[in-house]
Amino acid sequence: MSGVCREVVTLQLGHYSSFVGTHWWNLQDASLTYDPKSPPAEIQSDVVFREGQTPGCHVTYTPRLISMDLKGSLRTLRQEGSLYDPGAGGAAAAWEGSVTLHRQSPAEKNPFLDDLEKLDEGILAEADFCSASQLQRSGPVSVGTFNSQLARVQKNYRLEGSVRVWSDFLRLHLHPRTISVIHQYNHDGEAHRLEAFGQGESLLQGALLEELEDKLHFFVEECDYLQGFQVLCDLADGFAGLGSKVTELLQDSYGGRGVLTWGVSPVVHRDSSPARDLYHLLNCCLGTVRMAAHSSLFCPLTLRGGLGRRPGPPPHFPLLSCDPSLWYHSSGVLALALDALTVPYRLRDGAVPMWQVADSLAVSGRKVVAAYGAIPFPMMTGGSLPDALSACADALPWKPLSACPEAGEGRCYGQWTTLRGYEGQKLTSCPSPGTRPQTPLHSLPSGEDVLASYVSSFYPSAPLALQLVSSPSQLAPPFPQIFGPSLDARGFLRSEAAPPGGPAVSSVPVMTSLQSGPALHPWLSELQRAASAFDVRRVAASFLSQGPEMADYQEALEELRLLARCYRGDGSGVMRSSSEEEEEDD
Repeated sequence: MSGVCREVVTLQLGHYSSFVGTHWWNLQDASLTYDPKSPPAEIQSDVVFREGQTPGCHVTYTPRLISMDLKGSLRTLRQEGSLYDPGAGGAAAAWEGSVTLHRQSPAEKNPFLDDLEKLDEGILAEADFCSASQLQRSGPVSVGTFNSQLARVQKNYRLEGSVRVWSDFLRLHLHPRTISVIHQYNHDGEAHRLEAFGQGESLLQGALLEELEDKLHFFVEECDYLQGFQVLCDLADGFAGLGSKVTELLQDSYGGRGVLTWGVSPVVHRDSSPARDLYHLLNCCLGTVRMAAHSSLFCPLTLRGGLGRRPGPPPHFPLLSCDPSLWYHSSGVLALALDALTVPYRLRDGAVPMWQVADSLAVSGRKVVAAYGAIPFPMMTGGSLPDALSACADALPWKPLSACPEAGEGRCYGQWTTLRGYEGQKLTSCPSPGTRPQTPLHSLPSGEDVLASYVSSFYPSAPLALQLVSSPSQLAPPFPQIFGPSLDARGFLRSEAAPPGGPAVSSVPVMTSLQSGPALHPWLSELQRAASAFDVRRVAASFLSQGPEMADYQEALEELRLLARCYRGDGSGVMRSSSEEEEEDD
């Protein structure tokens, strides 16, 4: 079905999920083009964006997105957005009694939001919310020009000290039905915090359930070929419980559609304490079990060294210069990875539906997978893919993105590997006739063959699916400049020292791998053992105050233990007998 757009509805559940999601949507927005002379993009934006119309018949192009967060999490962003301006032309209030007016100073905007507001008012008013075809015919300032104007003032944006919430760096408009605010719990402060799994589970009922169902119906109804849902959910707080109920709702209401769930977690939790760290562990355990059960595929995404209370150091990306403890930085790295991980089901030609991606990895009940990424992928300017991979001959170039180190024994049940952003570089070596190839990779005829041969040298018997996409992830303001000096403006390695005051990195090549394999066994087992090492009724009695029941909690830990066992096998994926497993457990 080449050319058919298989739509996806995205859900973001929680504050850090929206940090990752905001960077991801900014990346998509920066890649949009309205030039009629440009060839069709490799990534089909209509998969995740929708064209709509305001009551005033103005055409809009917004994410097909539902985002849920807590009271006080939006700051300067209006819940209903500004495209549709629901307050304009409203009827006057009929109340004739006395009125008490309470004024509150608006939240202060950072320099990026100030510039965005000025550009928005000047450009969007002139374009009058025209569609892409109208912009091409009439010639007002296009979104491409809007993006380029932002790029020219990029040097002014150093938002590390001013980003408090995800809307502080959101660069695109949202549909009025996108944002849901959960008023029962506060984003800031010590009181009314959404900290426990049971709190989140109990939320999805009554008005909030009706609101979610209404929004899902709105976005799904307009899809012609809905392939499924991608869910970003905070894994370490009460949103894990909400996400479990949301994925269950999607599974029950939209059977046959794919549900890919990404459980995200920051390196450093705000307002951390020993008691809250314990809650984080328990939420991760329960969230992993429940969301994996209700999803086609579940993948943790984090730069933490582990999801327990004593994690190791974050993975080191040699070409990055970032602070993993900053949500603004770590979520940017994860968004770049997610931009490549989601490529297979967003391609214009040769797309693989998300349910097919899931089925190829979730074999024999193995619905939990681990992600790895080379961010950016180390490729020399003017070099070739065989050159780049030969330089990484001793070790794979990617690092863990799921707090799950690779097994290192060449064992894997299956994986999807994606290389994005090699634009302008050579995929093959093409040695001169009679010249001996530098390595076996240099003799292969296609980029797919080169990458497949390289990955298979580390995983000889593992099923492998590949995607190579030429276009890179575009880094438009306000994406943080977290890249080292060895990269040029396109994210490739420099052949000489960087000139002082050179251009900022505006795009990067990224390689990712989504894997199902024995490496997940120790990761899941450690999570289960850490939660089982204490009596939750004595150490954290309040965790169960709003659910789950003790029996349900113990059942979830047993399910986690059995889930870990699914990843114990030999290199070919053959499972061992129960007696062998029991002996090793002892």
